Amino acid sequence: MMKDKMVSFLSREEISDLVKKLAREIEADYAGQEVIMICPLKGSVHFTADLMREVNLSQQVDFVYITTSKYEGTKIVKDISIDIAGKHVLIVEEIIDAGRTLSFLRNRLISSHPSTLRIVTLLDKPARRELPIRADYIGKTIDDRYVVGYGMDSEEIGRNYPDIYNLQN
Repeated sequence: MMKDKMVSFLSREEISDLVKKLAREIEADYAGQEVIMICPLKGSVHFTADLMREVNLSQQVDFVYITTSKYEGTKIVKDISIDIAGKHVLIVEEIIDAGRTLSFLRNRLISSHPSTLRIVTLLDKPARRELPIRADYIGKTIDDRYVVGYGMDSEEIGRNYPDIYNLQN
């Protein structure tokens, strides 16, 4: 198993505490309002599901699947189906790394004229940022390390791990 070559970085309990912290911040900012959470597939599924259960607000969820390749560029494979015009929208990311795909998604969603558009991330890795994009809600800022688990993968392996791991030195 891949976990045998990795060390624990965040336990499921620590992840749960971060999700709860983020939920309280979102509830404070959107008290009494409905939010629409946009989940970029595949990595953000675990985080989005946990955040939805924690946020005590009226809410909807939709999914988007974006691919990026050096040959084909960035393209939307599956777009959202909810009309977000005039709504409070949260992009829910498990990790922000280079920021290319997130920047593309943010620009795509802005073109649909939401009332507000904010970014929630469990992990923020600013050392890898290639575009000037930042989250409005950050669970934890991390240094430049490769992490797997809780939706994050290595060639599709490890997404199902309930904890987050990083490679041993």
